[in-house]
Amino acid sequence: MNSLEGICVVLVGYLLGSVSFAVLVAKQQGVDIFSAGSGNPGATNVKRVLGAQWGNTVFALDALKGLVAAGWPMLLLDPGEPKLAILGLLGALAGHSYSVFLKFRGGKGVATTMGGLLAIMPQGLLLGLLVWVAAFYASRVVAIASIAFALSLPLGSFWLYNPGDPRFAFGCVLCLLIIIRHRSNISRLLQGKENSFKQ
Repeated sequence: MNSLEGICVVLVGYLLGSVSFAVLVAKQQGVDIFSAGSGNPGATNVKRVLGAQWGNTVFALDALKGLVAAGWPMLLLDPGEPKLAILGLLGALAGHSYSVFLKFRGGKGVATTMGGLLAIMPQGLLLGLLVWVAAFYASRVVAIASIAFALSLPLGSFWLYNPGDPRFAFGCVLCLLIIIRHRSNISRLLQGKENSFKQ
């Protein structure tokens, strides 16, 4: 990996991440997602406002952004090595959370993280998904499930990889980023005001 490759991968990742499918899908349905529901331009809010079909569509497209951002450098520039893929996913997460097309606003990045992890550390993703599902069905609160998923990443990385592997440090960074992006959710959880999908 050289510095030019690293910069290129980060920029491509950022531009990919900056495409907000939540905003595009909601706009197509005549909804300003920033003014509806929680106001967050993410799959969960789209699902809450427009229903499961559109929410799941946004989730899949956001995950695809992460997969492409992390996957193409592993395929074309540095086959089998995770360092450039990690930079690509970090770029995509920066774009998703602080989109240049949305005046540097954006979503929380969980779906994009999951897509990227499919390329970088699929075993860690599988473990995280199991944790997410268990936490969601126990609480019916997406924020709780997403935070549990974040916490599983450094633990899973420590178990799956040695501490010198870049994927271990990356799992720790992702955990921190996801929790920081959920600050408002954590505040609402503490106040008992967080939205849920309770039946």
